[in-house]
Amino acid sequence: MSPATLRTVSLAVILALGLSACAQTGEAVRDNPKTTMGGMLGAASGGLIAAAAGASPAGIVGGVLLGGLLGGAVGNALDQKDKEMAQQAAQRAFEYSRSGEASAWQNPDSGNSGSVTPTRTYQQPNGQYCREYEQDIVVDGKLEKTYGTACRQGDGRWQIQG
Repeated sequence: MSPATLRTVSLAVILALGLSACAQTGEAVRDNPKTTMGGMLGAASGGLIAAAAGASPAGIVGGVLLGGLLGGAVGNALDQKDKEMAQQAAQRAFEYSRSGEASAWQNPDSGNSGSVTPTRTYQQPNGQYCREYEQDIVVDGKLEKTYGTACRQGDGRWQIQG
């Protein structure tokens, strides 16, 4: 990715986060941080996908904004049990799944489901292990895909980078 494209994506993500913060009250952010996190991850993913596809700066900004909206909507639609099950599936996937092997979850009460599939594992120069992944979430029969990276922390937990 060229430095100009990286600057465009960075500025667009900052813009999307600023708009997201303006649209939410402090209470909404505190009560449902997954909406905020979903918006942030969606914005970053949308911008990176648009940039990788060779989109113009305006297209990258559009990808960031659309990704942020979709990611926030998915995060908001999940109930607490969905979020717990998704988090547990992610931790299982990062710790035990081979690349390409999904770790699935399904909440029979809400009908929502999803999976986390590691796609690549690598070690950073500082020795920290990281895994790129794809996440599918089905809410009300609609599939949403996100992509990201999680790295193992000193305490053994995997933390999504964002």
